[in-house]
Amino acid sequence: MFSHVMVGADDIESAKSFYDAALGALGIEPGFVDDKSRVFYRTKSGVFGVSKPINGEAATHANGGTIGFAAENAEQCNAWHAAGLKQGGIAIEDPPGVREGGGVKMYIAYLRDPAGNKICALHRMPTE
Repeated sequence: MFSHVMVGADDIESAKSFYDAALGALGIEPGFVDDKSRVFYRTKSGVFGVSKPINGEAATHANGGTIGFAAENAEQCNAWHAAGLKQGGIAIEDPPGVREGGGVKMYIAYLRDPAGNKICALHRMPTE
């Protein structure tokens, strides 16, 4: 459904360290920095990028927005969460675990990245 997602950050080096670790726990290769100092993570299912705001103003995060990264299982969600915490992420919401509602069962872990963006790793679980 999405071609890409881009978040803003004022410190691209810190953002790259954070996302290399957190996304690496999901099996995604380290990001590459382009000639405009943006970081990109490319996969078969889409692209995630981090950039300083083009308008030159400070980066801000979306109030009410969340970016979810697909995980293969609960263990991968936990590894993603732990890697993100080690790189300056902040644990938010409930601790990583199972959430159910609306006929959906998932294992989910939430963080704020060093720039304040709300992100999660999510594994959709079979429902009985």
